[in-house]
Amino acid sequence: MNKLLELKNVSFAYDRQTVVNRVNFSLHEGDYLAIVGENGSGKTTLLQGLLGLKTPSAGEIVRRETLNRLQVGYLPQQTPLQRDFPATVREVVLSGRLNRHGFVSFYSREDRKASALAMERLSVDGLANRSYRELSGGQRQRVLLARALAASNGLLLLDEPTAGLDPIVAHEFYRLVRAINRDDCATVIMVSHDIHCVMHDATHVLHLGRSQLFFGTTEDYLKSVVAASYLSHGETVSHEPACEGGIDADGTPTCGCGVSAPLEETPESDKGGRFSADDPDGHRHSRGGRCSANGEKERG
Repeated sequence: MNKLLELKNVSFAYDRQTVVNRVNFSLHEGDYLAIVGENGSGKTTLLQGLLGLKTPSAGEIVRRETLNRLQVGYLPQQTPLQRDFPATVREVVLSGRLNRHGFVSFYSREDRKASALAMERLSVDGLANRSYRELSGGQRQRVLLARALAASNGLLLLDEPTAGLDPIVAHEFYRLVRAINRDDCATVIMVSHDIHCVMHDATHVLHLGRSQLFFGTTEDYLKSVVAASYLSHGETVSHEPACEGGIDADGTPTCGCGVSAPLEETPESDKGGRFSADDPDGHRHSRGGRCSANGEKERG
């Protein structure tokens, strides 16, 4: 199993005040880590450390030699200024390749090809010449995910990517991330408060409370005291391998995450194919296995 990164007693501080204390975990290729915790628990700070934007005040982050921190796909929390960015979709996705060039600002043929593939993969190639600020919230997040994918060398960091999206659009976004993780063997680290949906897909959970309260498999987390105290109103998140559909109070079909959605069985995606913007979920929420050394997914 290929270990991608490892944190050894890592802490972060601002003005000598520790905000994340003694975090220890490791990830392998194809893992999907959900980072959860209350506001102010240090989740975003930890992502900044993984990106190399903040230096640990203690401990060590060990990255695999082939994992260049400048080739990590990153989707940050959105701000009003970012939503009004005056650029085309093509330019936004292509900008994900800038970190690979240092002071050289010219895009190579490889950059343009990678960006085109990422846009096609997420079905935003038809929006390539559209202004980014004219897009809907769901379209913007899909474009930013394509940007992160174009930048990525196998690791995606996503910070509250569904904040501000309506439930249906958020559900579709989770489906896209799930398919990228499984079909492309991409390793995903996602910060999210939407614990009831992200738990269906994550292989591992890191729960922060300024220190590490839990790290382990999703199944073990859902059985833990930490999870029991965190989940609101005594609700539980199923760790069954599939997300079953049902009917909500007004008779609307829903998926197991509680999102109203069609219940027709449709393919989630063709392996290595593109994702349709209006493709129903298909209700296939089973978590896949890890990626083997040759890039194939090991189901377990």
